[in-house]
Amino acid sequence: MAQDQPVKALVIALVDNPAAAVYSINRLNPDMLCFVLTEAGKALVESAVQPKIERMPRRWDWIVLEETGDFASCHQTLARSLPELLYTWEVQPGELVVDMTGTTPSMAGALTVAALPWSSRLVSLNRAPEGADDEPIELDGQAFVWTQSNPWDEAAAVSRREGSDLFNRGDFSAAAKLFRDVEQRVSGGGKPLHRALADVAEGYHLWERFHYRQAWDKLKTAVKALEMAALWGGPPGLKQVLPGIKANAGFLERLVLDPAEVKELLLLDLLAHTGRRLHAGRDSEGAMVALLRALEACAQWKLFKQHNIKSWDVQPERLPEVLQETCRTCYLEDIDGKYKLPMQAQFRVLAGLGDQLGQLFLREWPTMKPLLDAANHAVLGHGFEPIKGERVQQLYNVVVKLSGVNASSLPTFPKLDLS
Repeated sequence: MAQDQPVKALVIALVDNPAAAVYSINRLNPDMLCFVLTEAGKALVESAVQPKIERMPRRWDWIVLEETGDFASCHQTLARSLPELLYTWEVQPGELVVDMTGTTPSMAGALTVAALPWSSRLVSLNRAPEGADDEPIELDGQAFVWTQSNPWDEAAAVSRREGSDLFNRGDFSAAAKLFRDVEQRVSGGGKPLHRALADVAEGYHLWERFHYRQAWDKLKTAVKALEMAALWGGPPGLKQVLPGIKANAGFLERLVLDPAEVKELLLLDLLAHTGRRLHAGRDSEGAMVALLRALEACAQWKLFKQHNIKSWDVQPERLPEVLQETCRTCYLEDIDGKYKLPMQAQFRVLAGLGDQLGQLFLREWPTMKPLLDAANHAVLGHGFEPIKGERVQQLYNVVVKLSGVNASSLPTFPKLDLS
């Protein structure tokens, strides 16, 4: 008899063919076994199946159906019993095999639906047709062939569409979980694709939280796997989305490998993050926090790049003379003894040094002042008034003008369409 690799759990529908059940159990060698049968089938298991099992499963049970010819009744019983049993047995998605040999149509449909979240293989012994290529299996004088399929190989397209929708809404964590679940359930050839899609979603989840190195590691690994999947066909839309992911991985690589203490690309990422929070996430408060950090990053980079001044560790004598005493009296940290410039002071230092950015900041100050006041009064500022998206957008426009950033240089997250 052919032997498969032992399986974690087997659900086997038993109607009136105990020899087929014995063959399936001995071939799959399950660690856990559940029979789906009628009340009369219990005696059949005890007399004609159990004595012939070569290695008894570690755990076994049965689910009794009242009516095998009614789909609604079968599904109701299975939906109430099977999930709890599999949960108790700690069966994970993809670890369940379902044997459909000899089932009634109603049993087969109900069992397929109820077991779908955990199953990765449907098996059956079918009557061997004339001239079959496979060597027949002789049971009780009748010839059968062993067939198997994985419902998730076809259902994966629907799940990819759902995962793409979650990703495109910015729910990267949920998208990653869904792709991981599909990876566990599909057959071997589909696993690398869905593993890569899960890595992509996890990478953007990490990126959205500014874990740049971990995000880069995820994306660069995923890109290689997706390129291989595209080479062998892959789902529709994969080739269109790959260039965007590769460009993002390249952006993260430059950001991560930049050895400077102040990274120029951080400003671009913060501005892009602000846009996603404001327009995709409808999160004005979070967008304003990121935007204020982007404004400061703009000043920090110019101070460091052009004047070798660290805003978090200032040497007062390097500042314009008119600002040195203010720095000594107002910006000293009593814990570590360092002078630290707040954001507005950074721009005023730049202006005092004759830097164009600082001078532009002073010219824009009348426009910025009420917007910064609104940010200060926001819930995530220092106040109690939720900030309006229009205020964030107005300040965003000013920051873009100050920094001279071109919108086309901002990193753009891709839109997945992988149905």
